Amino acid sequence: MKRIHVLLVILGVTIGLYFLMKREQPPEEMSPSAPPRLNWLVQKYGPKLYSQHSEELVIRDFFEDRREGFFVDVGANHYQVNSTTYFLEKHLDWRGIAVDAICSYGRDYLAYRKRTRFFCFFVSDRSDQEADFYINRENKRISTSDSVLAEKQGEYDLIKVPTVTLSDLLDKLGVTRFDFLSMDIELGEPAALAGFDIGRFRPSLICIEAHQKVRNQILEYFKDHAYRRLEQYDPVDRLNYYFAAPEVGEKREDR
Repeated sequence: MKRIHVLLVILGVTIGLYFLMKREQPPEEMSPSAPPRLNWLVQKYGPKLYSQHSEELVIRDFFEDRREGFFVDVGANHYQVNSTTYFLEKHLDWRGIAVDAICSYGRDYLAYRKRTRFFCFFVSDRSDQEADFYINRENKRISTSDSVLAEKQGEYDLIKVPTVTLSDLLDKLGVTRFDFLSMDIELGEPAALAGFDIGRFRPSLICIEAHQKVRNQILEYFKDHAYRRLEQYDPVDRLNYYFAAPEVGEKREDR
């Protein structure tokens, strides 16, 4: 009887620890690797096809699969893999502009992205200068202009890239308004935003990578320009922040 009693105590403790650990774990839908079944956008639109995380699903939801819009993709990288704008062009007939500091990406944009114009610049707060740019040898996607980050991430090749402000580039191309801005430039976001007259171009939606180091600067910029952060998308994308133009944000407050 004593042995049975001991076994029951051990079993009870084990069960108690199991439910305690289960209760303390963060919900799966708050994790970047959450299974698709817990992503409400996947339930609505199906699995993402091209973007790194749920970016393309968020964009589709915000614009309600609207056709023939115009995008600007800063830090565009590969024409298809992990692209936030490839779905828009291929499936919804959007047009746009892609900008990246790695010029070699331009060949594939020319071949496979007929509705997108590619430009090789480092988007910053000043035009007509040269920026140091560190191309990561193992993963070009995490290449950066930040020397400290580049050192942490591994071996790299240092190149010089011409700079341009986003406003100057859009002015030269005759763009006056556009619908969607994607920005992913590995800590270069605050400088790029400083060179962008958001009040004049008024993109309806902005998807921007928000690393901890620059997050407060990003939040302050959009607060100063009365853009609304769309927190409803936080559970399905923990890497990026999404902002809507004031009049659009007000309409979608209760969504």
